[in-house]
Parts: sequence; C-alpha cells; structure tokens
Amino acid sequence: MKVLIVGGGGREHAIAWKLAQSPKVDKLYCAPGNTGIAEVAQCVAIKAEDVTGICSFAKENQIDLTVIGPEVPLSLGIVDALAEVGLKAFGPNRKCAQLESSKAFTKSFLARHSIPTAGYKEFTDIEELKKSVGIFGYPMVIKADGLAAGKGVVIAENKADAVKAIDEIMGEKIFGTAGDKIIVEEFLTGIEASVLCFVDGKTIVPMESAQDYKRIFDGDNGPNTGGMGTYSPSLIFDYVLEGVIRDRILEPTLKGFQKDGLDFKGVLFIGLMINEEGPKVIEFNNRFGDPETQSVLPRMKTDLLDIMNAVVEERLAEETIEWSGQKAVCVVMASGGYPGDYEKGKSISGLRDVDEDVIVFHSGTKVSDSMIVTDGGRVLGITALGDTHEEAREKAYQNVARISFEGAQYRKDIGLLNRK
Repeated sequence: MKVLIVGGGGREHAIAWKLAQSPKVDKLYCAPGNTGIAEVAQCVAIKAEDVTGICSFAKENQIDLTVIGPEVPLSLGIVDALAEVGLKAFGPNRKCAQLESSKAFTKSFLARHSIPTAGYKEFTDIEELKKSVGIFGYPMVIKADGLAAGKGVVIAENKADAVKAIDEIMGEKIFGTAGDKIIVEEFLTGIEASVLCFVDGKTIVPMESAQDYKRIFDGDNGPNTGGMGTYSPSLIFDYVLEGVIRDRILEPTLKGFQKDGLDFKGVLFIGLMINEEGPKVIEFNNRFGDPETQSVLPRMKTDLLDIMNAVVEERLAEETIEWSGQKAVCVVMASGGYPGDYEKGKSISGLRDVDEDVIVFHSGTKVSDSMIVTDGGRVLGITALGDTHEEAREKAYQNVARISFEGAQYRKDIGLLNRK
C-alpha cells in the first residue's frame, strides 16, 4: 500500500516510524514531514493545512490511505475532501472534528450525555465575562474556545490574573479567532492522565494509558505547553480504574456519537483528571496526542496499518491489539524561551551518540548548511523503553544528556507520578 502521513511534528514522526515497520507499506510519504521523518519516509513540500494540495498529491500518486496527524487540517475538513475524490483517510470528518476545534461543542456534548466533566459556562461578551470572574472560585480555568496549538488554556490564581488573561485572549486576540468565545470552567484537582482510543463509529478500543506533563517547569509549574514529556502506562491505572473509565466515559461517548449522528472514525484522545470522585473529562482531541504518541506507539506490537484499515472499514471489533509489557518514557527537549518567544536555527549535537535502542523523535528541526538545527518550540522527544518505569526513565535521561543545543530546556521529572 501507498500511505501518506499529513503533518510534520513529533507525533507524525512516531506514526511514520511505526508505519515504516509494516511489511504491507510499499511506499510511505509525509507532507511536509521533518528531518527525522525523512529517514523513514519521502517528505513532500506541502503544508498540512493545504487541503487542496494534499488531495491533489494523493490523487495523482494513487495513495491508498492518508493518515491525518494534526488538528488543523481535520478542522478544515480534509477527510471530507479526500472522500469527495474517492480516497480513504484515517481521521474524523469535519463535523466530528468540532470535538477539538470547539471546546463549547465538546462541553455541550459531555453535558448532554451525562459524561463526567467540570462545571462550565461560555461567554462571547468580554464585559459580561469580566463581571463573572471567579464564578467557580480560584484558581479559575479560562479556555479559548477554538484551536490554539495546545496553549489556549490559562489557570488564573486570582482576579487580576483572570482579567489579564481575558483581555489578552478576547481583547488582544493573542490566539486569533479562537478567543472569540471563552469557556470558564471549575478547577479540578487530581492527577491528569490520557487515554487514546481507536474508534470506527461502532466500536471504541482504548490504547495503553499515558501521562502527559503540560507545564513547562518541574512540579507542574509555569505556563502550559503542548506537552513536555510523557510516559506509558500511567502509574495510576489499574483494572478497576480502567473499568470505571470504560463504563462512565468510553461507552457513553460512543453512544453519544451514535445518537448525535457523529460518524467518528480515527483516534479519540481523552484528557482525564483522576481524583477521589473518579475520572472526569478535561478535553477531547481528534487525533493522536503529542507527545503521548511518542511513548504509546513504541509499546504497540500490532501492525498499525492493520488497525487503521480496520477503523476506516468499520471492522475494528475484529482486530486484537497487542502491547509490550515494557514501559516507555519520552522527554521533550524544547527551545529556550518556549512556550513564549524563542529563537530558531540553533545547531543540534549528539544525535548520533544515543543508544541504539533509544528513539529520537523530531518535532521542530530542519537541515541548514548540512547541519540539523532547531526549527520549533518543541524540538526533540527522546523515548526509551525499559522493563520498569525507573529503567526507562533513567535510560531516557542518560540519552537526553548526550544531546545539546543552545538554550535547550527540559523537565527533570518526566516519568514520576505528579500528584499536584
């Protein structure tokens, strides 16, 4: 089969790395790809958001399956566009993509189907919102409704911080039109965890669990990022919790999709908060998580192409997905200044010095003057496997220490159970 991956980050590198292992993949393309992806696939200079360009390339090259990595092309309806020209795609259609492109859409869905989540209220008027500051107490969770590259959430500790965030998001439009509507939520405490699920419209199958670390600094301090690292499986998951999640969240979500006419096919990412009240949904995403994918896919033993084809063809129930008993830890190395302003073009050294069994996933890199240099906020994800969490964590950090670039920053507590 000819397969095209859309995207160019660490998630797409992990997907390409896994699909390249399939004996059924004859040719693997990635648009636009990155330096790391180029080692396992042919990169094509088409932006992920260029729906017309992607469709033309897929049609001309007789692509059998197009795998959509990022959220933006999904929200633009790339799956619908490919279907219109008779091509198969792995990912939800535009209607389903609202589950990520609009937080208000998701909160309404959760409430309508009695799926546990935080209390919320939505606002489109900045003055009305300012009058309602603190309605759920503090900390106050303020979310831009639309897509904001994983950064559109502010946890305000007091009224002054809340008003400042509101002015920036809804007044100054720091996230563009994503801030036209704001969702204010009740602040949940507990431990965050992520569950990625394959969904084919009729069946929902969870992958192995993972824990992500959103804040930039150790101990979950500092501003939110797209994710500074992850490990799999989560230390808090057991059979009891998995059963509760399936009964209270997964099955009601699938039934909700069917009741609302949402023909969801692809990966549903469910962000959870786990506390004494049980699991509650923080967010839905429509695709593989980043960097969760970089710790989950290395543990998958089943051919990923087989699973994707089963999802597209609505026969997921026939597939048995096998997982390695090994643990995985992925540490993200980011540019200095991230998630704020940062410089690009810093030369990266040590990439060839890592252990053979350690995987370096590229998130923001490019080649300049025959050197691999930084080209994004999150630059690399270093993933190691081990028989225990401790072994995987130690190996990951040993190899992180061998890689360097000016201003590099990374958290030192990835793989530890964060109870903040």
